[in-house]
Amino acid sequence: MSDPIQFNDGAGYERFMGRWSRLAGTQFLDWLAPAKGWRWLDIGCGNGAFTELMVERCAPASTAGIDPSEAQLAFARSRPPLKAADFRKADAMALPFPDGSFDAAVMPLVIFFVPDPAKGVAEMLRVLRPGGVAAAYAWDMLGGGFPYEALHAELRAMGVEVPVPPSSEAAKPGAMRDYWTKAGFLDVEEREISVRREFESLEDYWATSLLSPSVGPKLAALEPKAQAGLKERLRERLPAGAGGRIPCTGRANAVKGRKR
Repeated sequence: MSDPIQFNDGAGYERFMGRWSRLAGTQFLDWLAPAKGWRWLDIGCGNGAFTELMVERCAPASTAGIDPSEAQLAFARSRPPLKAADFRKADAMALPFPDGSFDAAVMPLVIFFVPDPAKGVAEMLRVLRPGGVAAAYAWDMLGGGFPYEALHAELRAMGVEVPVPPSSEAAKPGAMRDYWTKAGFLDVEEREISVRREFESLEDYWATSLLSPSVGPKLAALEPKAQAGLKERLRERLPAGAGGRIPCTGRANAVKGRKR
C-alpha cells in the first residue's frame, strides 16, 4: 500500500500546486458568482493559495480554513491578506464549527483526499445556513486531468509506482454531482474547468515536479541515466513553445449546490 500523500511544505506547495489552484480557482469563483459579505469556509485550505484568491475576489465578511497540516496552516497565516482568517487544524469529516455557521463552504482540490467523501459533504451541509452554497473542484485524476499527468504516465511506464489520492473516484465526471444530490443539496450543477500554465523550461518543470510529496522523492532516487532518459521522453511529450517555454494543461471537475 502506498504511503498517504501529505503536503507539509507551504513554499514548495505554492510552486508545485498553488499556482494551478489559483488558475482553476479563478474560473471556479467566476462560476459561483458569490455575493459580497458572505462567511466562507475553505476546507483543506493547505497553504492558503485558494483562500487568498477567495478573499481578494469575494470580499467576505469572515474567512475560516481547516487543514490537517500545521505546517501548511502556518504558511497560510503568513499571507498578509489572510491575517484575519480563522485557521484551524482539523479533519474535513469532523468540522470544528457549529451548525449553520457559514454562507459558503468550499473544497478546492480536496475531495479526493477525504477518506469518506460522503461524510465530508454531509459536514459541509451541516455547517451551512439555509440557502448556503457548497462547492468543490478537483483534478480528474483517473481521466488524465492531473496537470503533471505526462510525468506520471512516463513513471508508470518505467514501473515506478505513482500514488494517487485515496478517493480519486470522487473526482470523476458525475461523481461529485451524485455526492451533492444524495446529501440533499438543491440546484446541483457540475462543470469542467480547463487551465493552462507555462513553465520556463523543461528544467523548471523538472525542478517543480521534485517538490511533489508523492513523486519528488522517486524522481530524486532515479539513477542519472534513468533521469536523463525520462527527461528526453518528457521533451517529446511536452514540446517547447516560444522561447523554450513548456505549456501544460490541467482539467478539473467542479460542482455546486444550495442547502434547502
